[in-house]
Amino acid sequence: MVKKQSRSILFFILALFSLTLGSAACTRDKINTDLEVSHMHMAKTHLVTSDGMKLPLKKWSPQREPQAIILALHGFNDYSNAFSKPAEHWTKEGFLVYAYDQRGFGATSDAGMWPETSVLVQDLLATVALLKEIHPKVPLYLLGESMGGALLIAASHRLPAEIISGFILVAPAVWARKTMPPMYVATLWLGTHVIPWLRLSGKGLKIQASDNRQMLLELGEDPLVIKQTRIDTMYGLVNLMDSALRNTPNLATPTLLLYGANDEIIPKHATSEMLTAMNNSPRVVVYPKGYHMLLRDLQADTVLRDITEWIRHPNNDPPSGHGNAWRTFF
Repeated sequence: MVKKQSRSILFFILALFSLTLGSAACTRDKINTDLEVSHMHMAKTHLVTSDGMKLPLKKWSPQREPQAIILALHGFNDYSNAFSKPAEHWTKEGFLVYAYDQRGFGATSDAGMWPETSVLVQDLLATVALLKEIHPKVPLYLLGESMGGALLIAASHRLPAEIISGFILVAPAVWARKTMPPMYVATLWLGTHVIPWLRLSGKGLKIQASDNRQMLLELGEDPLVIKQTRIDTMYGLVNLMDSALRNTPNLATPTLLLYGANDEIIPKHATSEMLTAMNNSPRVVVYPKGYHMLLRDLQADTVLRDITEWIRHPNNDPPSGHGNAWRTFF
C-alpha cells in the first residue's frame, strides 16, 4: 500500500461522523462480474480474464533460464509498477518476475472501485494456474505487499499447495476489525452505508509510509496511483483484512513474513495477532530501520537480499542478521 491507506484513511473517516448524520442514504457502487472468473490467457501487456477484463501485466525476465518465478501482488491504491525496482534486483539473481494491476487499481477500466474479495481471489487463482501452465517446471513463489499479502492469506486455502513453493508476505495488511477500536469499525460502517461515494485523501496526516522521500514524491506524481479513495472501497479493504486474519490458521505453505519496526500503516498489535494465529512456523524478519514500504525503503536492498536467500536456502538465517529480532519485538 502507498501512503494514503488503512490506518491514515480510517483516522480520516472518524472526522466524517458528524457529516453522515445529515446525509441521505444511497446505494454502494462496486465492480460486478456476471461470469465465473476462472480461466484467463496472457496477451503481451495484459492478462485477459474469462469475463473479458484486461489486467495490465508487467514481466521482468532474467538473461538466463529462470531459477524461480515471483508473482508479485501490489498494495492498496498502488499498481504493478510498485515492483519495478525490486524486479531489477531479482532478475539479476535469475528470477522471473510477474506483476499485474488488480481490479480496481492502476490502469484497469474500473480503477477506484472496489471488487469483491472473491473476484480478487479468483483472478489470483487463474493467474497461478496460467503461470504453472506456461512454466510447469519452474518453482513459483507468491509475494504480496500489504493488501497483496492480505489477498494471499485470504486465498491460501484455495491455492494449490503442490504447485506453490512459498509465500512472501511483505507487511501484510491484517489490521482487521477485531484489532481496531470499536469507534473505527462503527464509523466506517456508517460512512459506507450513508455516503459511500465520498472520497478522502489522507492529506495532512503525519503518517510516514517510508523513509525514501524521493520515491514517495514520485508516487505523488504518478497518475495511476490513487490519491483519493472512496469510503466503500476502504470498507472493502477492511473486509479483505478480516478474511486474511480469519484464514491465517489455515496457512500451510512455507512462508517468509517481513515487517518494519517503524511501520505506521499496519499496527504492530495486528501483526502480532496474525503471528499468534499462524501454524506453519514462518520465517519472520523484523527490520529495525524498516517502514511499511520495505521493498522501496532506503534499506530495500537488505530486504531484497533476504528474500533471495530465503528462496534459495529457506533454512538459512537471513543475510541481514535480523532473523531473531521478532521474538522480542512482538
